[in-house]
Amino acid sequence: MTRHHIPRPLRIAMLTHSTNPRGGVVHAMQLSEALTALGHTVTLHAPDSMGTGFFRLPACRTACFPVPPPLPDVTEMVEQRIADYVRYFEPGEYRAFDVFHAHDGISSNALATLKARGLIPGFVRTVHHIDQFEDKRLMALQDRSIRAADAYLAVSSLWQAALRDSLGVEATVVGNGVDSKRFVPAWSGEQTALRDRLGLHAGPVFLSIGGIEARKNTIGILDAFRQLRAVKPDAQLVIAGGVSLLDHRDYRSEFESHLRALRDDAAAVHVIGAVSDDDMPNLYRLADALVFPSLKEGFGLVVLEAMASGVPAIVPSIAPFTEYLGHDDALWCDPRHSASIAEAMAMALMPEIRNQVIPRGVEVAGRFTWQRVAQAHLSTYATVKETAHA
Repeated sequence: MTRHHIPRPLRIAMLTHSTNPRGGVVHAMQLSEALTALGHTVTLHAPDSMGTGFFRLPACRTACFPVPPPLPDVTEMVEQRIADYVRYFEPGEYRAFDVFHAHDGISSNALATLKARGLIPGFVRTVHHIDQFEDKRLMALQDRSIRAADAYLAVSSLWQAALRDSLGVEATVVGNGVDSKRFVPAWSGEQTALRDRLGLHAGPVFLSIGGIEARKNTIGILDAFRQLRAVKPDAQLVIAGGVSLLDHRDYRSEFESHLRALRDDAAAVHVIGAVSDDDMPNLYRLADALVFPSLKEGFGLVVLEAMASGVPAIVPSIAPFTEYLGHDDALWCDPRHSASIAEAMAMALMPEIRNQVIPRGVEVAGRFTWQRVAQAHLSTYATVKETAHA
């Protein structure tokens, strides 16, 4: 047998921390579907305190196991979910897999415990990004969730380098993908109905995805929108998503203070929270531009989804965006300066700019397929499987 040869379909346990549509969860789900399409048997796992399952029904096996309601303290909640995961996998019938693959600190810590107890031979860890926590227990858990793995994957070269520099481990870059059949530039009555449901009027719509979080630079977006309204008084801002396990209350309070300061312009800001999976393609198509000046990202999956939908993307001039986007593929900004974000928002409405950026964005998105992402995992899976059975 040659090295990395896979003689039969793999049985893969894919682990994520939530059933909600956060970036890492979406990535894990799409990857699971793509690997299933390649002939492997993938079971996508997640703790499910609500008993409602994943935000959509994926084309792969799932194991959404019941857990108690989350504890209010973030660190205690993380420890709670790690213990929930360990308990789930303790029975031998739930561990009949060739590969265990974690996408976050919670599931990775659970696998680290199972490995230490000799219940699994090892596991793969995808690092989407590395956080900074004030709580030393959380930082220690994050560190353990990475160091205990047997093989590493990263979604961008930025985090591949971070893993090498900070922890001395080598990761394979697997990138991200987009479903170009689902996210397409098209207009129909469905978008009109969604516009009416959201209470939007005929002015231009700027879409922010990721909720109200410091990492997403939501206050910077709001301040940029205030500046834009001075020259484009019919502009609207839609802030979607934000179903996070972390505590963002302080930042959200600061955001709400900024929002109140907008006075009459505040009515043009629509904070809509989680969006149903069925509505997401139409939400993109409603937008005149995606505003995504994040201060830290693993990859920025929503940028590909917007581009595939024919929507110009406003992105920060930092990695990882500079890794996969060329100068003319998007509208660039300095995320630390709201005036720069506002300027990019104004430019996104100019016909000559749109006519250039939109087709390039569609072309870029077409190069990022989930099949390619799935294929990029197979050599790592084969290595881990061979090592486990050596």
